[in-house]
Amino acid sequence: MRLVIRLFFKGLRRVLMPFMLIYAAVSKPKAVERSASDQAHIDQECQQLALYQFSTCPFCIKVKKEIHRLALPIEMKNIQKDDQARRELEAGGGRVKVPCLKIVHPGGLEEWMYESDDINRYLQQRFAI
Repeated sequence: MRLVIRLFFKGLRRVLMPFMLIYAAVSKPKAVERSASDQAHIDQECQQLALYQFSTCPFCIKVKKEIHRLALPIEMKNIQKDDQARRELEAGGGRVKVPCLKIVHPGGLEEWMYESDDINRYLQQRFAI
């Protein structure tokens, strides 16, 4: 039964994929503008972040839109196309679920944040103008 459900959703994603990609492309919000020094500081802070995602996940699209709006150069790791990223997510976060934001705190402590609303709230609180 689990296999049937998995195949159903995989097929549904394949049918909806072109529409999801078009939606993601045309619905991007306008990015915020910062001074060059402020953006350089943001760029430096974003080196400690990575988003584990895949391109047709609606919740991932929601997070990527917020990342674009806030003009954040966060590394994107597609777990459908990159087996190493999938293994990193499972080993570090404990489960293969997207979106997941990996946050490396000072001192090397890693935090794995799931749920699109939580990720967006974190990004807004940390990087909003």
